[in-house]
Amino acid sequence: MFDAPPPEREELMNSLLKPLLEDFQYWFGRSHTLLEQEQLSFLDEAAQADLLERLRQAQQAVATSSMLLQATEGQVGVEMAVLMEWHRLVAECWQVATRHRMETSSPQS
Repeated sequence: MFDAPPPEREELMNSLLKPLLEDFQYWFGRSHTLLEQEQLSFLDEAAQADLLERLRQAQQAVATSSMLLQATEGQVGVEMAVLMEWHRLVAECWQVATRHRMETSSPQS
C-alpha cells in the first residue's frame, strides 16, 4: 500500500504544476493555430507538418497530465525530462512565431 503524500506536496504540485501545464496548453494552442492557418515561407511543408504533429502529441500529453493531476488531487507529477521536452517545443514555437511576425511585419518590396 502506498503512503499518502504529505499535504505540502499536494499543494506544491497544484500550485506549480497546474499553472505550468496550463501555460504549455496555451502556447501549444497558439502555435497549433498558427501552423494550421498559415503556410510559413521559411518552413517547407514537411517541416511544418512535423512541427504540427509534435504539437498535437504534446497537447494530448499535457491534457492527460492535467486530468491525472486533477483526478488524483495533486498526487501525481510529470517527469522533469518530459517537462524539458515540452519546454524545448515551446521555445521552438516561439522562434517560429517570432520569425513569422518579423516576416509579416516588414515592408514588402
